[in-house]
Amino acid sequence: MKRKRLTLTLCVIVTALFAAAAVAQDDPIRVGSKKFTESVILGEITTLQLERAGVSAEHQRELGGTRVLFNALLSGDIAVYPDYTGTIRQEILRELELPTLDAIRAALAERGLRMTEPLGYNNTYALGMTPEKARELGIETISDLRDHPELRYGFTNEFLNRGDGWPSLRDAYSLNPDDVTGMDHDLAYRALASGSIDVMDLYSTDAEIAYYNLAVLEDDRAHFTTYDAVFLYRADLPPEAIRALNELAGRFDADRMRTLNKRVKLEGESEIAVAASFLEAEFGETFQYVESTLASRLRTTTLEHLTLVGVAMLLGILVALPLGVLAARNAAAGAVILGAVGIIQTIPSLALLVFMIPLLGIAAPPAIAALFLYSLLPMVRNTHAGLTAIPPSLRESAEALGLSPPDRLLHIDLPLASPSILAGVKTSAVITIGFATLGALIGAGGYGQPILTGIRLDDYGLILEGAIPAAGLALLTQLLFNLIERLLVPRGLRLSRSGD
Repeated sequence: MKRKRLTLTLCVIVTALFAAAAVAQDDPIRVGSKKFTESVILGEITTLQLERAGVSAEHQRELGGTRVLFNALLSGDIAVYPDYTGTIRQEILRELELPTLDAIRAALAERGLRMTEPLGYNNTYALGMTPEKARELGIETISDLRDHPELRYGFTNEFLNRGDGWPSLRDAYSLNPDDVTGMDHDLAYRALASGSIDVMDLYSTDAEIAYYNLAVLEDDRAHFTTYDAVFLYRADLPPEAIRALNELAGRFDADRMRTLNKRVKLEGESEIAVAASFLEAEFGETFQYVESTLASRLRTTTLEHLTLVGVAMLLGILVALPLGVLAARNAAAGAVILGAVGIIQTIPSLALLVFMIPLLGIAAPPAIAALFLYSLLPMVRNTHAGLTAIPPSLRESAEALGLSPPDRLLHIDLPLASPSILAGVKTSAVITIGFATLGALIGAGGYGQPILTGIRLDDYGLILEGAIPAAGLALLTQLLFNLIERLLVPRGLRLSRSGD
């Protein structure tokens, strides 16, 4: 009998190992991209090119800034993403002061990473103004800005803080403007056109430069370095995937990239359609792809959003209710618990998401962890408030009946506190639904994905595609909790509360 059990156990283990290996082999290569149009286009081109080589791949788009993507590459959450040599040299590995591409490759190799040859164009930084404002003030170079500290600057948040961005540019040109604001790159173009800002940072391949007929200021001190586009990838990629990536080297130029950006940003084509047409022109092959429909997108984003909110709320309820009970029964513990969940609530939501990435990677896990932490305060506080508000006479009556503490909690205290507890759960659920839209910034999907894409493409339809369902889900949640309250809260307590 023991031998049979041992044999069965070994068979189960071996089967599980083979199944895990099969799953690992079927796992697609994850391609990442930053949250600007050019990066998303390159991500789609990469994904289709890998599939052309017979390698299963999926694109995790608009994951945020440079550090998020590079750290995800190091941890294996993604396997490849497009970046620029200037960014790698002056931002990612700036402490090493790498002078050449070979030096960059050697430094990346030490980290288990590789870099393709340049794709063929330089997407460097520049500063831009409306031509009317530049002519009015006689500004042609970045040096000319020194004489006009009253100008309002609007920079992307990454450019505002990164080593090769505003800090070094300000020092190189001795600039000291009175008003410098961080904002989304796509929103900055609209702000510049409307006159809300006077100067913004540009990417030299942006289609909007020609669309808005902007004046690009001469970098007269040659501050900005070369930003050749490349692909960064993990060294453990299969050989056929590496060959497919290297096939794309040298196939781009600045005008062509500008045209691809224009087709997406200004002419409304999808990134995958533009990527497929590029590869068809290069390799003479027809690429099969499926354009997403509104129904399919809503189905996907709704499922993703419900998963994020549902898992976070379930974990939150399982943790918050016991904490609220403990806080109500022990004053010292209550002060610590309420203080801790209160402090968590004060952490900015984006910061909390970023804090989770080193621990849990990207996509759903860090988003769920952040949502879980944000859900705690209303539930803990309302559970504590509901239990401590129970009149002492009722507690004394329960004790006189000889009920044990667990029985008193289950049959007396929690039913009496249920209106307050449910109110806390409802508040947490509504907050979590709204906050979950930010999960798209780290690849968690949900209703935030069309909102992000809509902002990037200046497409109000896409923005509403995420905003309206999110608002509807919040409203539906409130109605659902009103129904749950009618079912779970004793009628006498509901009448008593309405009478108050």
